[in-house]
Amino acid sequence: RLAEGEPAAMKIFISADIEGTAGIAHWDEAERTHPDWAEFRALMTAEVVAACEGARAAGATEVVIKDAHDSGRNLILDRLPEYARIVRGWSGHPDAMMFGLDAGFVAAIYTGYHSKAGSEANPLAHTSNLRISRLLLNGEVASEFTVNALCAAGYGVPSVFLSGDAGICAEARVMVPGLAAVETLEGTGNATTSISSARSCRLIREGVAAALSGDFSGALPERAARYEVVIEFNNPTGAYRAAWYPGAKAHGPRAVAFADADFAEILRALVFLKV
Repeated sequence: RLAEGEPAAMKIFISADIEGTAGIAHWDEAERTHPDWAEFRALMTAEVVAACEGARAAGATEVVIKDAHDSGRNLILDRLPEYARIVRGWSGHPDAMMFGLDAGFVAAIYTGYHSKAGSEANPLAHTSNLRISRLLLNGEVASEFTVNALCAAGYGVPSVFLSGDAGICAEARVMVPGLAAVETLEGTGNATTSISSARSCRLIREGVAAALSGDFSGALPERAARYEVVIEFNNPTGAYRAAWYPGAKAHGPRAVAFADADFAEILRALVFLKV
């Protein structure tokens, strides 16, 4: 129990990616095996720290960060604030990029997010991995944010803020009423036009603080009575393998479908279908 006068705990969850980090333009900058990655892991870290600072300014007592890009081992740990905890690597849990989240969190925040597979809004646009050409949910092309915001909603946690390319910001604003977003870059072909890292960090810090200081209770995506996920692969062999998952079925020459009323079952299926 809280002592008299002690403020209630305010836990904030951050899911951090890199392909929507201000300035990024090439896969070399997102791959830990390439020398360019060192610069962009630092820029990714700076944006996460800015989100932590914004959350703290709004009263957060704890921030849990899921390092959600590639290896799950990108963020520079000694730059994180004392009140932060970090989830590194991949547990295999269906929550994936949201692993560590539960109903005890007040809100979810997303940094460094990017447009969905098939989009021209970012040269690094993809959904989950580069073997997937498109992922559809109930007939609509979905992004990683689509899946992750619904995952958060399953715990009753609103998604209140996102930073990333202009395409994913526009999508997130439509999907989640009241969500605040900072556009870090726009893609044109294989090029990006970006704001500076310093400006991105300032806008993230201010945007998170403002979002968490307002009424964000309604920042939840609309839930459906039933969900069907369709994964279109670049190669038909991916669809053939995925169709062996219980309940999955072929959905054309390069695609597999799976449906369930419980979105948690969609998340479970994705663990096995998308690899």
